[in-house]
Amino acid sequence: MSTELIINSRTASEVAIALLRDGKLTELHYDNADEFAVGDIYLGKIKKVVPGLNAAFVDVGYEKDAFLHYHDLGPQIRSLNKFTKRTLTGKQRWSLTDFTPEPDIDKNGSIDKVLKPGQTILVQIAKEPISTKGPRITSELSLAGRYIVLVPFSNRISVSSKMRDKEEKDRLRRLIQSICPKGFGIIVRTAAQDCSVAELDADLQNLVQKWKTLHRQMQRLKAPSRALRELNRVSALLRDILNDSFNSITTDDTDLGDELRDYLKKIEPGKEEMVKQYQGRVPIFDQMGVERQIKSSFGRSVSMGKGAYLIIEHTEAMHVIDVNSGNRTNSNENQEANALSVNLAAAEEIARQLRLRDMGGIIVVDFIDLHRSENRKKLYEKLKEVMRSDRAKHKILPPSRFGLVEITRQRVRPEMNIQTREENPDGNGEVEAPILIIDEIENRLELIGTQEKDKNIFLHTHPFIAAYLTKGIFNSLRRKWSRKYKKNLKIIPRDSFKFLEYHFYNSKDELFEFK
Repeated sequence: MSTELIINSRTASEVAIALLRDGKLTELHYDNADEFAVGDIYLGKIKKVVPGLNAAFVDVGYEKDAFLHYHDLGPQIRSLNKFTKRTLTGKQRWSLTDFTPEPDIDKNGSIDKVLKPGQTILVQIAKEPISTKGPRITSELSLAGRYIVLVPFSNRISVSSKMRDKEEKDRLRRLIQSICPKGFGIIVRTAAQDCSVAELDADLQNLVQKWKTLHRQMQRLKAPSRALRELNRVSALLRDILNDSFNSITTDDTDLGDELRDYLKKIEPGKEEMVKQYQGRVPIFDQMGVERQIKSSFGRSVSMGKGAYLIIEHTEAMHVIDVNSGNRTNSNENQEANALSVNLAAAEEIARQLRLRDMGGIIVVDFIDLHRSENRKKLYEKLKEVMRSDRAKHKILPPSRFGLVEITRQRVRPEMNIQTREENPDGNGEVEAPILIIDEIENRLELIGTQEKDKNIFLHTHPFIAAYLTKGIFNSLRRKWSRKYKKNLKIIPRDSFKFLEYHFYNSKDELFEFK
C-alpha cells in the first residue's frame, strides 16, 4: 500500500490536508492556527462550579465556556494547581526534581472541594467545540511524541496495550525507566516497538523541551490565553501515522515544506526527501484529482461501483447508513452470495467514510439481510478488520436480530461536512455537482457491462456532456470506457435534454432502467 499526503495552503493560517492510500482519498483535515485544537494547552479561569453536574465551566477564550468534569481533573490536580500558582509568581522552575507533589484527590470526590470560581487553572483541549457546545477540557496534561507520551506529576510507566510481544514490552519498560526524568510518567506508544534507547531518548528530549516552552510561556500570560499549541495538524498526522508505506508529501507552501522537512529530520531522518514542492498554476487539489474525490465522496449518496451505493443520513443524535445493492443481480440461487459481496464492499467504504467525514457518536448501519450465520460472522469480522487502522477509539457490535450493526466512534472535533450540491443550471433549486454526473455515468455503464450481452450501448446526453466524454480522439473517456467495460459505447448529443439529463439504450432502442 502506498500513502501520500497532499497539502493545500488556503490562507496564511489555514491549510487543507488530504491523505491518500493507493490513490484513494482516506482522510481530509483542515488546520487553522486560530482554532481550538485537540492537544492545545490553555491557561484558563474558572467561571462557575456546578456541584450538581460535578463539573466546572472554564473561560479559555472561546465564545462559550469550556466544560471540565471532575473525572477529567486527573488525580494530580492539586499538584498541577500548585505548580501553576508557583510558576505564575516566578517561584517555580520547569524541572520537577525538587517539586513536592500534593496528595491525589479522591476519585469519587466533589469538584467544589477542589476548584473555586475565579481560580486560574492549566487545561488541555480534549474535544474541540462542536455545534453549540464549547470545548471539552481536561487538566490531566500529556505531551505526545512519536514514540512516547510524557505525563507530568505522575510516576507511572506503561506500554501500549496494542503491543502484543511481552518481551518487547518488558525491554521498553526497562529502557524508559533508565531515562525517565523525576516527576514525570511515560506512556510508550505502539510505534516504539523495536526502537533503540537513543531514539526513545531523542523523542523524550523533544517533549521535555516542549514542557520547558510551556513553563516559559506561562510566566508572561494572563488567563485566558493559549500557553502551548499542539503540533500543527500536518505534523501531528505524520507523527501518528508515518510508516514505510509513505512515499510522497506534496505541498504548495514553501514555508510549510521547510517546516515539514525539519520535523521529519527530527523524527525520521532520511524521510525529509519525500517532501516535494508543487509550483503549478492549477490549484494542487485540482491537479492531483483530490477535489474531484472530495465531491464524489461527500453527500447523501455514495457510489460503490456496479450499481451499489450507500445512503448516509445525519441527525443530531446519530448517523444512519443504508446499504443498497442497486440493480446488481439478485436471482434466488445467488441472492445470499450477492448480498454478502455487496455488504463486504460496503464495509470497506463505510470504514473509509467514517474516517473521511470524521463521523463520531452513534452510527447505525443497515446492511442487506444475510440469512446464514456464517455470512453474518464474515461481515462482522470484515468490518472489524477494515476499522482496525482507524485511530479514533471505536466499538463495533455484532449484527442485531434486525440485521443492524451499531458502531460507536470517538468524537473529538466537528464532523467534516462538505456541500456537494450546486445551483441548478435551470435555476430551479440545487443539483449534485455536475462533475459527479461523469462518475455516475461510469458507475451505471459498469453495471450495464455485467448484465447486458449487447455489445453496442448508446448514451443519450446533453451536448456539453457529450463533448466532454468524446474530447480527444484517442484518449477520450468514451474510448477508455469502451475498452474497460468491453462495450462499443456511442455518444448521442441531445439538444432537448437538460444539462444533467442522460439515458442509456441498447441496439433495440430499449431504455435501461435504474433504481
